[in-house]
Amino acid sequence: MGLKSNLVLVLAVLAAVLLFVGTVWFWPKLAGRDWRAVLGRVVLLAATQVLVFTSVGLAANRSFEFYASWADLLGQEQEMGVVEEHDTGGGTHGGTAAVEVLRTQAVKGVADGSTPTVGGQIQKVEVTGERSDMRSPAYVYLPPEYFTDKQRKFPAAVVITGYPGTAENLLNGLRYPATAHNQARRGVMQPMVLVMLRPTVAPPRDTECVNVPNGPQTETFFAEDLPTAMTEHYRIGAKPENWGAIGNSTGGYCALKMAMKHPDRFAAAAGLSADYKAPIDDTTGDLFQGDKRVEQESDLMWLLDHRPAPNVSLLATSSRHGEGNYARTRAFLDKGKAPTRMFSIILDSGGHNFNTWRREIPAALVWMSERLSAK
Repeated sequence: MGLKSNLVLVLAVLAAVLLFVGTVWFWPKLAGRDWRAVLGRVVLLAATQVLVFTSVGLAANRSFEFYASWADLLGQEQEMGVVEEHDTGGGTHGGTAAVEVLRTQAVKGVADGSTPTVGGQIQKVEVTGERSDMRSPAYVYLPPEYFTDKQRKFPAAVVITGYPGTAENLLNGLRYPATAHNQARRGVMQPMVLVMLRPTVAPPRDTECVNVPNGPQTETFFAEDLPTAMTEHYRIGAKPENWGAIGNSTGGYCALKMAMKHPDRFAAAAGLSADYKAPIDDTTGDLFQGDKRVEQESDLMWLLDHRPAPNVSLLATSSRHGEGNYARTRAFLDKGKAPTRMFSIILDSGGHNFNTWRREIPAALVWMSERLSAK
């Protein structure tokens, strides 16, 4: 019986109800003060609560699709993502900003992670953008080669988490720095700088990387200020082929949108379990303020249908079973036209969760590395 099946949920609810009734029925018989009666009461109460919370968790998982299967829930789903190219008829492959380094830290999950020349380094920074007039914290992963070869320039990828996640999730839960380090050590990808942050720079509002009319200019921050600031502060190229973007959920939507709308800044973008349209809800507020153009250009499907195809590479991921965006991902991939190049990672089973994304990130980083240049 699958994790998301109706039968599993019904059985869990039924068991919780029966145990509750049984607890009420047997309670008088367990009213004594001896250890057997006390233990009986504790077991009945604990078992009832476990089944109640299990029922609530199963119902929530069915609604929000966090996990696709028991193996996914238990972290036993180990099938790694594989990038597939989708034929689109194409060929082959100004303002100022400031960066303030707040502190440095070791890279977890790698050998000698505290030695920059061996394990690289993570810097926590604060980025200030002049065009957007916005400021945001971020984490910057610098590979070991950044410290061993002081003349070398590097490609960079903006890494964006989902909403309302924190940038720390990208370091610890999704393990981007450790994955990039280990992949580069194996020789399957080139060393890259990773600029990791959350998708909103106006917390707690979910701005969906939109330039809100008369509000936060989040798109400008990500597409203009952030690359400018990083290029000025670090040894990163300023050309489109030097920059990519990758993210999960809301962050994946932001990454795809940045490349599609700003091919003069980004050469490639990957959306892991991405949304394809900015929602309007209690967390976003009115993002568009009645501006139809802003609303249309916040819909990636609309952009593919109505705007010239950008000369970028786009990677979208999903799962055949357990991921709510599977049909929309297929539709997104089918809309690609040259010179846009479409790629996908489609897992057989996976949900909207860290375990699934950790299975996609290694292949996605290799794919990104192959499309970026340090020159």
